[in-house]
Amino acid sequence: MIRKLLAVLALVLVALSLAAAAGLYYLRTGLAPTEGIVSLPGLGAPATVRRDGAGVAYVNAASAADGWYAMGFVHAQDRLWQMDFQRRIGAGRLSEVMGPASLAYDRYMRTLGLYRVAERNLQALGPQTRAALDAYAAGVNAYLKQRTGPLPPEFLLLRYEPEPWRPVDSLVWGRVMALQLADNMRQELLRARLSRKLSPQQMADLYPSTVRREQPTTVAAADLDRLWAALPLDLMGTGASNEWAVDGQRSVTGKPVLANDPHLRFIMPNLWYLARLTTPQASLAGATVPGIPFFILGHNDRIAWGMTTTHGDTQDLFVERIDPSDPGRYATPDGPRAFVQREETIQVRGEAPATLVVRETRHGPVVSDIVSGTAGVTSGSDVLSLGFAALAGDDRTAEALHLLNYATDWSSFLAALGKFHSPLQNFAYADIDGNIGFAVAGRVPLRRSGDGRLPAPGWAGTHEWNGWVPFDQLPRAFNPPGGVIVNANNKPAPDALVQALGSDWDSTYRARRIQDLLAIEPKLTVEAAAAMQNDALSLPARDLLGILTQVEPHDDRGRRAVALLKTWDGRMDRRRPEPLIFAAWLRELNRLLYADELGPLFADYWDLRPDVVELMLTQRRQWCDDVSTPGVETCEGRVAAALERALDWIAARQGGSPAGWRWGDAHAARLPHPVLGKVWPVNRWANQSIPADGDNYTLGRAGGAIGDERDPFGAIHGASYRAVYDLSDLDNSRFMQASGQSGHILSSHYADMLRRWREGRMIRIPVEPAPAPKEKIAVLKLVPPAASPPAKP
Repeated sequence: MIRKLLAVLALVLVALSLAAAAGLYYLRTGLAPTEGIVSLPGLGAPATVRRDGAGVAYVNAASAADGWYAMGFVHAQDRLWQMDFQRRIGAGRLSEVMGPASLAYDRYMRTLGLYRVAERNLQALGPQTRAALDAYAAGVNAYLKQRTGPLPPEFLLLRYEPEPWRPVDSLVWGRVMALQLADNMRQELLRARLSRKLSPQQMADLYPSTVRREQPTTVAAADLDRLWAALPLDLMGTGASNEWAVDGQRSVTGKPVLANDPHLRFIMPNLWYLARLTTPQASLAGATVPGIPFFILGHNDRIAWGMTTTHGDTQDLFVERIDPSDPGRYATPDGPRAFVQREETIQVRGEAPATLVVRETRHGPVVSDIVSGTAGVTSGSDVLSLGFAALAGDDRTAEALHLLNYATDWSSFLAALGKFHSPLQNFAYADIDGNIGFAVAGRVPLRRSGDGRLPAPGWAGTHEWNGWVPFDQLPRAFNPPGGVIVNANNKPAPDALVQALGSDWDSTYRARRIQDLLAIEPKLTVEAAAAMQNDALSLPARDLLGILTQVEPHDDRGRRAVALLKTWDGRMDRRRPEPLIFAAWLRELNRLLYADELGPLFADYWDLRPDVVELMLTQRRQWCDDVSTPGVETCEGRVAAALERALDWIAARQGGSPAGWRWGDAHAARLPHPVLGKVWPVNRWANQSIPADGDNYTLGRAGGAIGDERDPFGAIHGASYRAVYDLSDLDNSRFMQASGQSGHILSSHYADMLRRWREGRMIRIPVEPAPAPKEKIAVLKLVPPAASPPAKP
C-alpha cells in the first residue's frame, strides 16, 4: 500500500514538474525577439536595434521620426506592462484590473485629474514635439499589432490586454513624477497637525530654519489626520539626488566631468531604461523611461545634463469656507462662488463601479473630499483645496525635454529649460567646449504673502498666486569661479536668491561629503567620480559619535558596543556591525527624545533626523525630559536608555554576539514588484533584494522607512540610475541602473544589473556597441513593408 502511495505521489510530482516546465516554456515564448527582421507599417526607412550583453538597446534610424518610432517599439518589447501600469496610475484606472485594493489611488488621481491635465498639456505643445509623440505611439502600437505569444505574466495574471497607446499616455507620466517629487502638501499637513499640539519654539526645533554650520549652496485636528491617512503617501515626496560637475581645470582630461544619480523609490522593474539612439539629428545616450520617447537624463553629441529635485514649494493647501446658505458655493474675496463639479466613475474589478464627485475651487481640486465624511480643517464648513503648479493646462515640459535632447550649447540648453515647467528641478550642465553650468527650472508660484508652510485661508485673498517666478530670476550659474558645481537637494543658492522657492531643503550631509571628496581630488577622473557615487561614509555618524560615545552604558554589552563605535570610521559598510549599532541607536534616540511630546503624531514625523537630534542634545536639552513622567530625565540618561533598547532590538534579530551582527542583514535594498511580488511562489523571484552599503545620508544613498517596525532599515529608496559623463570622450561615459533592462520576469535581463549596481560597477554605451569577449550582439532589423524580404515559395 505504501509503495502504491509513493508511486502515485511520484507521478503527481512528475506531472506537476512537467506542467510547470510547460508553463514556463509557454511564458518564455512571449519574450520579444531581439534578432531577425520585423516588418512595421508606418516606418519611413529601415532601422536597426542592436542589444549588447547587458540588454542595452542601440537604435539607429534614418530620421528623427523613425528614431522615436523605434524607441516606442523597443520600449514596448521590454517594458510593456510597466508602461501600462504607469498610465493606469496617472489615469486613476488601477481598480479596473486590480480590484478595490487600489481604489484609494484611483480616487486620489481622479481628484487631481492628472490625465485630464495631460490631455490639455498635449494641446499646448509645439507641432514637432507632438509629431515625436505621435511617432512614438505608432511604434508602441506597431509592437502590439505584430507581437506573438503570450503577453507578459502580469497581463495574464490580471486577465486583461493593453489598450492602444496614445500620445497623452506619454504625458501623464510627467504629471505623476511631478506629484512624486513634490513634498509640500504632505509637509503642510504634518506641520498643521503638529502646530496644534506644540509651541512655536518646539516647532522651530523640529523644523530648524537654520543650522549652526554654513549650508553649502550651489550658486555664489482630526480632519487633517483623516486626510493624511487617506493620501497614498508612497506617491508623494520621494525625490532626492546627487549631481556635481568640474570644469577642465579640475579634471585629468582637461574637459568637464559631470556626475548624476537620481534617487527614487526602488521597484521592479526599475523606472529607467538605458539606451542609445542615433539619427542624423543627434546621437543620444542615457536614461529613458518606458512610455516616454525622450531621453530624460544623458548626453548627446555636444552636451551632457543631470537633474536633482529642488524641493521648492510648488504646492499650497487652501482652507475654503463653505457658504452657509448654499453648500454648492465657497467664499472668495469677491463673494461666494460656485464649485466646479464633475462626476468620476471608477470601474472596480469584482465590485460595482465607484462614483466620485470632484469639486474644484479657483485654487484647485478639493483634496479633502477623498476622505469620506471629512469636514475640513477648522469646522464642519471648511474644506481643503490644492494649488499645484503641475496642474497647469499649459505645461510644456515634454517639449522642453524634446528640445533638451537636441541642445548644443548653454544658450540652447537654457532655451529648452525655459519651457520646463514641472517638476521643479536643478539641472547640471557640461559641454565638449569645456563649459559647465547650473540652472533651476520649473514653475514656482509668486505668492502675494505667506511662505506656503501651512494651509492658507482661501477666502481672504491674502495668499493668492500672482503668476510664476520668471525663469531668468531662478538661480543659475555658468562657469562659476572655482570650476565646481555641487547639488544634493541642498539649498541651491544663498537666501536672497531663493526666498520665493521655499525653505524645505534637504539636509546638507551629502552636499558636504561631495565637497569634501572634491577637495581631496584636485584632478577628477571618471573613475573617481563613479567611486564617489558609491561612497558610504556617514557624516551624521561623524557628527554625532563624539556626543553619543560619551555615555556611560548600563552594562558590559553596552560598553562593548561603545568601544566598537569609538574605533569605527563612520562607513556604513554592509559587512560590519558598527553601522547597525549606530542606526538602531539613533532610531531609538529619536523615539525617546520627542515621542512623548508628539503623542499620536510621533509616527508621522519619526525619522533618523540626525540634525534635530544633535540640536536637542546640545542646545535644546529640555527635549530629553519625558513629559509623561513626574521626574526629570537627563540627556545622558536618554542616550544610555536608547543604546540599551537598540542593542535589545538587534539581539532579538541577529543574536547576542556583536561579532555576528551585520548592517547588510538589516539593510538590504528591496525592489518589490507591485503585482507579481504578492503572488507565491513567483514573488521569490519577482521581488529582488540585496544587502547594501550606505544609508539615507551617504552619497551612496539607500534610505529606509524608519517607522516600519518589521523592517525599519530595509533600503526602499536610493540611486535608481547612475551616470558619469566624460566630456573629453563621451563614449567613455559610464552608466548603471538598479535592476535590468527587461520587465519580463523570465528574461535574463530582469535583474542582471542589480549586483553590479550594488558593487558600483558601470558600463559604457558608445555609439557602436563594444561586446565583451564571448559576448554576442543581437541585431533586430525594423523595415517598412515595402522593404521586407519576399516570402519564400
